[in-house]
Order: sequence, then C-alpha cells, then structure tokens
Amino acid sequence: MSAGTHEDLLRRLRVLEDKEALRRLMIRGWRALDRKDWRTWIECWAEDAVLDFGPWGEIQGREAVRAKVEQAEAHFPSIQHHILNMDFQVEGDRATGIGYMWFVAVTGSGQTSSPYSMGGPYDWEFRRGSEGGWLLVRQRLGVWWTDGEERPAGLG
Repeated sequence: MSAGTHEDLLRRLRVLEDKEALRRLMIRGWRALDRKDWRTWIECWAEDAVLDFGPWGEIQGREAVRAKVEQAEAHFPSIQHHILNMDFQVEGDRATGIGYMWFVAVTGSGQTSSPYSMGGPYDWEFRRGSEGGWLLVRQRLGVWWTDGEERPAGLG
C-alpha cells in the first residue's frame, strides 16, 4: 500500500469515526433531554453555544440555553425528541449537520391519548472540544408543523 493510499484511508476512517461520534453525541444528549437529565444534555453544548428556535429567537450561552429549555419542558409529564435523517459533514475540527425533529409531549397527567407534537428541520454546527470530543456550537430549529392541542405556553 502506497503512503498516499494509506494516508487517504486514515483520513476517511477519521471522518467516519467523527460522524459516528457526532451521531452518538446527539442521541446521548437528546435521550438525556427526554429523561429531563438537564446536566447530561447541556454537557453536549459548548459554553458559547447558540440555540436559534423560531418562537424564541436566539438564546446565547450554554446556561441560558439550559434555563430556557428546562423552563419550557419541565412541566410535561413525559416527552420524546426524535432526531431523524441525521447527516453530518466534517472538516477537521469543525462539523455541520442537518436532521429533522419530531417532538411529542404529554401535556397533562392522564392525557396520554392526545399528546402535543411538532416537527421541523434541525441545522447544527459543531466543534471539537479541548479534550477531543465534539460539542454543539449552534442549533437552528424550525417548526414546520404541529398537531394536537394548542401549542403549550413554554414552546412559544
């Protein structure tokens, strides 16, 4: 195997490993969000992160993002965030990603047969952290559709 081929193979392997690491980051974070494990979820975000969610506008800084999302989702008895069709592009220590969100929430105790749901596109930006792992730097989330009860107050 020539040096050029070997280097190319290593580069391609690194990109595949990075894409898998980004997928795992999102799944770990959003499963934590569904358990309302705010600490684990927010550890996926960079300190200077930005959340851009249509009804809320831009929220800047990891702790502000945590506070807003926790306040908006804390009153739901149960929630599920489905992240669909994720695709990532890696360029060195930076990456971007897209996907779709399908959010489902039970809005009150005993109301499991008529949950609120919404869906729309995700657009992410990531950077490799100082310890080598990936962090979410920016998330844009649009709302394309809703279903069920009127939009709960915390979601805009």
